[in-house]
Formats: sequence, C-alpha cells, structure tokens
Amino acid sequence: MSTTAILAIASAALAVMAASGAAVALLFLRRIRAGQLTVLADGKADLVDFSVSLQARIDDLHKTVDEIASALTRVDKRFDGALANVALIRYDAYGDSGGQQSATVAMLDSSRSGILLSAIQGRDYARIYLKELDRGNCAIKLSPEEEEAVRRAMAR
Repeated sequence: MSTTAILAIASAALAVMAASGAAVALLFLRRIRAGQLTVLADGKADLVDFSVSLQARIDDLHKTVDEIASALTRVDKRFDGALANVALIRYDAYGDSGGQQSATVAMLDSSRSGILLSAIQGRDYARIYLKELDRGNCAIKLSPEEEEAVRRAMAR
C-alpha cells in the first residue's frame, strides 16, 4: 500500500468522523433549539431578548408587590384604629332587680382605646354611664364589670 493510499484512507476516515461529529452536533443543536422554542412561546427571537423581557416583568412584579405591601400597611393602620374589640357583659347591678338587667359594652381598638357604655338598671330607675379609655387608662375608676368587659374585648 502506498503512502498516497494510506493518506486517502486516513483522510476519508477523518472526513467520516468529522461528518459524524457534525451530525451529532446538529442533533444537539436541534434539541437546544426545541427547548428554546418551548421557553420562547411568546415569539421572541432568542434567549437574550426573552431574558431581558423576563427581567422587565420581574421588575414590574417587584414594584407591584411593594405597592401591595404599602397598601396593606395603610389598611393595618386603619384597622388598628377601628373599634374592632367588642364585648358585652350582663349582670345584676343590685341584688334585688334580678334577671341581669344591667349591661356594660366595651368597644375598643387594638391599643385599648375606645368607650365603655354601662346601663345600670334599678327597680325604679335606669342610669347610663359612658367612659372613655385611652390606651387602657380611664379618668374615672372602672367598676369590676367594666374591667371584665375590657378584659373580654381585648381577649378576642
């Protein structure tokens, strides 16, 4: 066998190996492109364009989340000031009236501020008392029933 024949066979083998390598590379490239087309369903030209648009959408999402968090903070502040803690206590103010005709209603916000409304029913009269609480403090001493109403309202 001559040197030329050996070189021709080696060149042919090398060409077959190169063609096989190119065919394998082409298959890998087709798989990558198919995966890219799956990701790029919205018609972007390539992954770079898609990544840029995805980052813009993520930035918009972060902005929206920040706006929602800010709105929730405002709602929390408004809710904390609402008279959301309410309790009603019924009792006999005087042992002779019977039927638990007297009552105290506590209407408080989250900082124990609000009002206490007590209706005291006697045999021959009815009295209504209104007391204001500011962070749990009252200028007038609370009755045990009023203290119980505050305790129950804040326990909810």
